[in-house]
Amino acid sequence: MSQMMERVDRIKASLQRHGVGEGLEVGLILGSGLGRMVDAIGDARRIPYAEIDGLPTSTAPGHAGQLVLGLLAGRRVVAMQGRFHLYEGWSAQDVACPVYAMQRLGCRHLIVTNAAGALNPDFAPGEVMLIDDHINLLGVNPLTGPNDERLGLRFPDLSRAYWPAHRELVATQAARLGTPLQRGIYVATPGPSLETSAERRFMRLAGGDAVGMSTVLEVIAANHAGLHALGLSAICNVATGSKHQQPDTIEAVLAHAAQAGVHMARLLEACLPELT
Repeated sequence: MSQMMERVDRIKASLQRHGVGEGLEVGLILGSGLGRMVDAIGDARRIPYAEIDGLPTSTAPGHAGQLVLGLLAGRRVVAMQGRFHLYEGWSAQDVACPVYAMQRLGCRHLIVTNAAGALNPDFAPGEVMLIDDHINLLGVNPLTGPNDERLGLRFPDLSRAYWPAHRELVATQAARLGTPLQRGIYVATPGPSLETSAERRFMRLAGGDAVGMSTVLEVIAANHAGLHALGLSAICNVATGSKHQQPDTIEAVLAHAAQAGVHMARLLEACLPELT
């Protein structure tokens, strides 16, 4: 048995001891400042990461560090209220392991949110960006090493990393609700230092619209495991790298994430019943 499969089995067994069975439908991973989105989950059950064997613990600001299970818009969901990052010292496999556990518990869809800086000068803090694709500048991949065919194919295709039908559903619902929505390419960097002005200009030239420190590893794992992935970024700061660039603060990032989170929650509640 591979190390990842053994670890996923430990997570699943630990959750079963907490009374969590199979039959979940949608997994959610909530980024910095977006944890309040779980408030809409009905019949919510909260399990701290520290009580789940095989799972890392979250240390990032704005991350509660717990699983929340229940009903959201009629779907059985498991939400990570706080994720894991490379900059905390976790490996790519650490970051990805919850995705495989979600798949083993029945999830067919993964929704990933994050706080991101706007490389695109047309984006403003507080807006939501629908992720159409990503650029991985993390320097690592969670699939490095021996592959366990029970988890997924050795060479998964990522040409549709973010499921096209899900992206179009979000765009349709945003138009119906009158919710402002940007679309673009997400660039992932390791952090925890924010990008230099030159790096931001480089990433914009490379085609990036928003930059952050997460999401990509989980989406790679989701595609490997056969889950349909959807990604949404909360635009939290201007990151164009221009001569007028202002210093960033975590306080401003979290405030703008909360603002964008209101729009995200509204969109997700409209889209969840339609996920197929």
